[in-house]
Amino acid sequence: MTGRTVTRADLCEAVYQKVGLSRTESASLVEMVLAEIGDCLERGETVKLSSFGSFVVRGKGQRVGRNPKSGQEVPIPPRRVMVFKPSNILKDRINGGGDDAKPKSRSKAKANGAA
Repeated sequence: MTGRTVTRADLCEAVYQKVGLSRTESASLVEMVLAEIGDCLERGETVKLSSFGSFVVRGKGQRVGRNPKSGQEVPIPPRRVMVFKPSNILKDRINGGGDDAKPKSRSKAKANGAA
């Protein structure tokens, strides 16, 4: 199953429809939010959006790769990569769970004698 791609314009339209700002103000708001997230990530900060997930910048060290055509070893320089870790709430939503499918805390399960 393939879904459609949501674009900036789609996000702006959703803000326009649901918040009631003008289209220009909605577009400006979406751009400001995305710019702030990008700026934080550029500085190496973690962006955590409650009930959605976290964007984390991680460092990858230098390693040796291999050219698939020639088989020649090539050094891959160190770099930073961004990783998205969805929240348990978002995982449940995309897997069809509703409010009834909330994840149980491990500490509560252990307190009730479950392993």
